[in-house]
Amino acid sequence: LLPLGNPGLQRIHPYAPADQTQGYHEMIDELSAMLAEITGFAATSLQPNSGAAGEFTGLITIASYLKSIGEGHRKIALIPSSAHGTNPASAVQAGFIPKTVKCDENGNVDIDHLRSQAEKYKSELGAFMVTYPSTHGIFEKEIREMCRITHQAGGQVYMDGANMNAQVGLTNPGFIGADVCHLNLHKTFAIPHGGGGPGVGPICVAEHLVPFLPGHPVTCATDHNTVSSAPYGSAGVATITYAYIKMMGTDGLTEATKIAILSANYLASKLDDSYGVLYRGEEGRVGHELILECRKIKQRSGISESDIAKRLMDYGFHAPTLSFPVAGTLMIEPTESESLTELDRFVETMNQIRQEIREVEDGEYTLEDNVLVNAPHPEYEAVADEWNHAYPRSKAIYPLQHVADNKFWINVARVDDAYGDRNLVACLCNVSFEDEGEE
Repeated sequence: LLPLGNPGLQRIHPYAPADQTQGYHEMIDELSAMLAEITGFAATSLQPNSGAAGEFTGLITIASYLKSIGEGHRKIALIPSSAHGTNPASAVQAGFIPKTVKCDENGNVDIDHLRSQAEKYKSELGAFMVTYPSTHGIFEKEIREMCRITHQAGGQVYMDGANMNAQVGLTNPGFIGADVCHLNLHKTFAIPHGGGGPGVGPICVAEHLVPFLPGHPVTCATDHNTVSSAPYGSAGVATITYAYIKMMGTDGLTEATKIAILSANYLASKLDDSYGVLYRGEEGRVGHELILECRKIKQRSGISESDIAKRLMDYGFHAPTLSFPVAGTLMIEPTESESLTELDRFVETMNQIRQEIREVEDGEYTLEDNVLVNAPHPEYEAVADEWNHAYPRSKAIYPLQHVADNKFWINVARVDDAYGDRNLVACLCNVSFEDEGEE
């Protein structure tokens, strides 16, 4: 993160003349080339500012190419049911019509259904959007066949690069057969993830799509497909990725990918008995992430996946992905960043939470008053004079020794998730509009 504090890098205006930013342009050109090499493609655009923006940019690049060869009428985008929610949204925004491809009982894209959909829309198919490894957390062995089916029907393959940290150094979208992919530099390549940005979602493309990459009226002869007010997007944070790739090198990046996959499989092996892993590949392994089954737990105990996620906060963990891509589950992606000590701490926590659920199943605590449905327990509740729960404070606040040793205090008790989703602005005042317009 040192580049963020370098005034020579951070005080340059996005529209500064090229002859005053030669060093920056050298970094941008080299970073673009490295990302193209990593993905197996010919060129890169750093302009998109997020993963969703990268999706949109990739699709309008495809649309421009199709139009150039007289196939602009191809507006159908085939999207697996397991896809990220932004995929169909980006498709619609880019002028495509999304059509769903089913997944089979093992979480794989249903090849027969893809084949039938491609045949059905062969005169209209513009793109197939696919994530690899899939959002179900598995490497699909038929991925190259999916690309072949799409190309045979006249479409282009857009690969969602959200899970690229399971590919780097081992395979790449170009080898698999895709035509374009986006990358989340704020996920796979060291830029801090979360907090609303800034993100960088560049796209990398095959040779035939290079002429249709985003231009910019300030820096390019053309301004077609411009997707950002700045010609190189969030260039200031792209320096982090540049430094990360340079320091890691080919061997380091490949090792990071292996550790990401190994970490996910380690968690899968440790948590399978307590929860159950929903999807696995043919070899019985997961990719870089895993989905824990919580629906059977809810049937037996009444404790939901949301209760488990809230309880994790008491243990000092940010909740994993909740009810996506499968409702009633938790999706866990440890990445390459976590140490074995941290993974073991998480395993101990999840197994302890499962024991707390068993206490509800066995009737030791009621469904209405237990450490899960009341989680998280904020600091002000822990120090209050009164304690109105059937379980002791120590059970709620310090359930394990590692929590007591390094407690992360929660400031707010459980909120109403549904209400919060529908009311994005919180207000403590009693607002009345009856006297609106009066002095």
